[in-house]
Amino acid sequence: MPCADQRNWEPSGGNNGYILVTANGGMNQQRVAICNAVVLARLLNATLVVPKFMYSSVWRDVSQFSDIYQEEHFINYLTPDIRMVKELPNKLQSLDLEAIGSVVTDVDIPKESKPSFYLKNIIPILLRNGVVHLLGFGNRLAFDPIPFQLQRLRCRCNFHALQFAPKIQETGALLLRRLRKHEGHSGPLDHYLVGPYADSIMKEKRGQSAKASRYLAIHLRFEIDMVAHSLCEFGGGEEERQELEKYREIHFPALAHLKKTTKLPSPAEIRSEGLCPLTPEEAVLMLAALGFNRKTHVFVAGAQIYGGTRRLGALNSLYPYLVTKENLLSATELEPFKNFSSQLAALDFIGCTAANAFAMTDSGSQLSSLVSGYRIYYGGGKMPTIRPNKRRLAAIFVKNSTIEWKVFEQRVRKAVRQTKHIQSRSKGRSVYRYPRCKECMCPTD
Repeated sequence: MPCADQRNWEPSGGNNGYILVTANGGMNQQRVAICNAVVLARLLNATLVVPKFMYSSVWRDVSQFSDIYQEEHFINYLTPDIRMVKELPNKLQSLDLEAIGSVVTDVDIPKESKPSFYLKNIIPILLRNGVVHLLGFGNRLAFDPIPFQLQRLRCRCNFHALQFAPKIQETGALLLRRLRKHEGHSGPLDHYLVGPYADSIMKEKRGQSAKASRYLAIHLRFEIDMVAHSLCEFGGGEEERQELEKYREIHFPALAHLKKTTKLPSPAEIRSEGLCPLTPEEAVLMLAALGFNRKTHVFVAGAQIYGGTRRLGALNSLYPYLVTKENLLSATELEPFKNFSSQLAALDFIGCTAANAFAMTDSGSQLSSLVSGYRIYYGGGKMPTIRPNKRRLAAIFVKNSTIEWKVFEQRVRKAVRQTKHIQSRSKGRSVYRYPRCKECMCPTD
């Protein structure tokens, strides 16, 4: 059961200076950076300025913290843990932080650095200048070794302190209501996801006896940024190769340069290692082999699927009850979120997390990781997540033109069954994805 809300320490004074964080990536990467920053503030006895979000040419979203999360709740909930302010004091705002050496980028911090790195390298900057600005801060704090209470603070931030802004909760509740159609009561996770708006889900169909509409959510991580970064090929021939190469040169120049100057594994080798995202067609085959038939209500999460509606053809033909947030919500209801990819991602997060079953197509996806972790933390063991073994699936799909359906079905089920068992978080793994550990969850009596 969840127990990350339990504390066993005194509030931090935040006396060693101020930490500014400008987090990069999309909503899910930023969420991880926020909670890592909270832990870092406690570790360094520093005051955290409410994190800001970096504008990205990929995501093109100008949203800031209060556009996505409840800022006052975030500050108040974590007050017993760290000191937090909304802005730097005036005397520090006038400083040229780069000129005084207070700007630290991801180039300066190794990925998943241990606490000792920050105690050795960041504390001196704080004590000398009174402020440090961490620019990017993507996956820059290790999951182990971390002291017990700091690890618990990580979970407390992610599962308790970060609550979506009211407009996202309200629209999220509307989305859940339409996904369930005839359900007159809220799901087990609704309260944690949409707060007081969970009551509106119960009121909508109260008194009606129609059967609840259960649904499967699937996150198709098949946007062009993922497709291009994977270095895989997806059946589009020379036209696809040129399009993805052009995209890499603009958005991933370092990767494009590496591809030209270094001998990298071939697309076929990458696929055989299970490192390519599942295509919509492969996702259909997996779901069908697992026994999800045409009557299954399917919610598809994700932004613009690479290849557009053409790539969704197989999904639509096999699952006529397939929906997305775009066709469940009207243009007027989606208007406040238009051009804000992080806020749209929050709606997908709600739709996936509340689902009766959730299927991920890429285990490296941050949204899938955070959704599955949330379902573990609050789901009481009754919110299943399908985690495909892509290496095994790749080997099966290579033979899918000659294999008999019954054999294919058996092999897919075996490949998924091998990854479905309940397990505690292993060393070095993310507590956001695997919160089943003594720091975040406690055994039931």
